[in-house]
Amino acid sequence: MEEDDNPYETLGSSTSMTTHMLAGAAAGVMEHSVMYPIDCVKTRMQCLVPDPKADYRSVMDALNKIVRHEGIRNTVRGFSAMALGAGPAHALYFACYEKIKHVVSGGKQGNHLANGLAGCTATLLHDAIMNPADVVKQRMQIYNSPYQSTYSCFRDILKTEGVGAFYRSYTTQLTMNIPFQAMQFVTYEAMQDILNKERQYDPKSHIVAGALAGAIAAGATMPLDVCKTLLNTQEHCARNHLTYINGMASAFRTIYEFCGISGFFRGLTARVIYQMPSTAISWSVYEFFKYIIHKQKQQQSIDERYLGASVQLAAATASASQR
Repeated sequence: MEEDDNPYETLGSSTSMTTHMLAGAAAGVMEHSVMYPIDCVKTRMQCLVPDPKADYRSVMDALNKIVRHEGIRNTVRGFSAMALGAGPAHALYFACYEKIKHVVSGGKQGNHLANGLAGCTATLLHDAIMNPADVVKQRMQIYNSPYQSTYSCFRDILKTEGVGAFYRSYTTQLTMNIPFQAMQFVTYEAMQDILNKERQYDPKSHIVAGALAGAIAAGATMPLDVCKTLLNTQEHCARNHLTYINGMASAFRTIYEFCGISGFFRGLTARVIYQMPSTAISWSVYEFFKYIIHKQKQQQSIDERYLGASVQLAAATASASQR
């Protein structure tokens, strides 16, 4: 079978790493951009002892109060930090995923072990880039944040807490994201086996599979997300003699001390509401760009073959006329 006859889903072996990186970067930025205000709500609802003015009953109540009392711009504070991190982080993420999935599975479909392993490995690269951006983003999202810009927030954290502050939640993030991404990829691929057996470009199946994968993974890893938020924001109420909370065990103890078991599920609704469309957007945009780029490469290959055949025909015609 020639390369141009390969089905859409065999892109892992028929396209370059650049294709997956471009598609991944576009998917990452779109994923975080569209649902960013809900992410802001999630961060605020996960605060252990929120300000009375920022104590929200629901996602809609939170959005209402933020817009009414603080202005709509406060729902997108920290957006630039997210945008700067999401592009390169997701570029490496999807490229690594496609490469490892193809190598481990031998190019065969339906190998869920390969999908899970690829998702876990890709997460290591993704989080190494995204974690510092997440710290800055969440510091700016909290109520009454003292930072006026992404740069001033980054500079202040670096000056007062050092480089380590940007990776204080890294192990917790990995502990959360590795099972999160493994569940997401396995669920997504399993749903594709059901909804899109031919593995063609099918936006509806990509959206449905992505939304379901995001919801399941978000709910299962919620306690770790609350710990990550505490480690990133370092709430003043949780500090003990001005020392910083370090490590997942310390975060778990602090959350339990302040809120009990229910504290590990603060903002669950916001996270699921955020994650379902975000994951659906991420997968559908990724698959769309992957499809478009592949079609362009196919057309370019056809044009090159056509041009080559035309040149050969012209040469043959010229040779015949000379004889």
